[in-house]
Amino acid sequence: MRTLLKNGTVVNDSDCVKADVLIEDGIIKEVSSSIDAPDAELTDAGGKLLLPGAVDAHTHMDLDVGFTRACDDFYSGTVAAACGGTTTIIDHMAFGPKGVYPWHQVKEYHSLADGNAVTDYSFHGVLQEKADDRTLAEIREIAEKEGITSFKLYLTYDMMLHDKDVFAVLNEAKRSNILITVHCENDGIVNYLRDRCGAENNLTAAFHPKSRPAEAEAEAVNRMLYMAECADEAPLYIVHLSSEAGLKEVLAARKRGQKHFGVETCPQYLVLNDSLYDDPEEGLKAIMSPPLRKDSDRTALWEALKNDFLDTVATDHCPFTFENQKQRGKDDFRLCPNGAPGVEERLPLLFSEGYGKGRITLPQCVKYLCVNPAKIFGLYPKKGVIKPGSDADIVIMDPEKTRTIRSASLHGNADYSCYEGMEIKGAIDMVFLRGEMIVKDNEFLGKKGTGRYLKRGISSLCL
Repeated sequence: MRTLLKNGTVVNDSDCVKADVLIEDGIIKEVSSSIDAPDAELTDAGGKLLLPGAVDAHTHMDLDVGFTRACDDFYSGTVAAACGGTTTIIDHMAFGPKGVYPWHQVKEYHSLADGNAVTDYSFHGVLQEKADDRTLAEIREIAEKEGITSFKLYLTYDMMLHDKDVFAVLNEAKRSNILITVHCENDGIVNYLRDRCGAENNLTAAFHPKSRPAEAEAEAVNRMLYMAECADEAPLYIVHLSSEAGLKEVLAARKRGQKHFGVETCPQYLVLNDSLYDDPEEGLKAIMSPPLRKDSDRTALWEALKNDFLDTVATDHCPFTFENQKQRGKDDFRLCPNGAPGVEERLPLLFSEGYGKGRITLPQCVKYLCVNPAKIFGLYPKKGVIKPGSDADIVIMDPEKTRTIRSASLHGNADYSCYEGMEIKGAIDMVFLRGEMIVKDNEFLGKKGTGRYLKRGISSLCL
């Protein structure tokens, strides 16, 4: 099957070029100023932008948090992703039962995703509790056999790793070309402050950001960067950076010449602020960790994107229903499930709030949403770029059309959006996955289970 996208503007991370794109058997065959293919199915993209299908390197589909599960599974969550222009997700595995080893969750996540996902997908392995010889052997084996070349550890939560085990993992990562992703918050600070909130009966949503201050993030970012440096610059990826304080630690590491690390932020930390917690009821919608910060933090993160000091914008999509699941925290924010939806809003938000408002360029949008996550997580050039030989994952976007974000018109199972009522410029007309149109005019046209599991190569941060 051949498809010709005609008269559009192709956007990659280095340029924007008016060009036609010829697709054959799900692969981009040719990108040229003028292509004549009379046997191909024609789509006129005149006046539209052709963006690579976006890669979201941080989602939590079907996440089991013990007392409940995220309300999006791998079907509903990837339908939402596709309608938002994301054609590949890399999902972070949840902790498994106490005492299990990494292979346990790999098998569990295949059972959740295989046959359900409508976008292409991969996983980040999860490290919990310990880093003994068996753990280290299994992550090597999983990387080789499953193509899961990144593993996540946490510096807080019940199954966090302590520094000795973190350092053991980093040393193994350096030896085996495995990328370690990390949730950076100082566990001692966070739990002391959460306990104090309980003791003082400060349990409304307004106290959530006070219990997880920016300094707790900054300390943990600093610690991880120095531990990675001490492990002969082990490859490291810091997820969901939220604060100017944390950013300063990143900039200090870059200034001293540290290499082999990447940093992610998320739309919520660029667009929203902690005023959402002021409403004791509605504030539950924004209970996520790290929490939303001040406007000064938002400004600093936008400036960092403008100057290429950050690497990716992912979502940390972890949705729960407001009317039911989030109400668990109505009398005590500490009981509220952590996380918010956002996989569908990411690309339109960065386009409108970033490019549309002159904060970053259009190629930078593509770099943070598509190219860099594909490179960092071993999918490039199969994913993340529009060029011959790459998968024909393409988003056709109308840069002039405006729309208002309404949860009722989104496709995930969450019953709210943190961006409700925001007017954004730029709308997705069509989305192609491996040459097949799966979205048109906000309607999902694909089929359950057509997403492919992706074995990934070595991260660019390992090189």
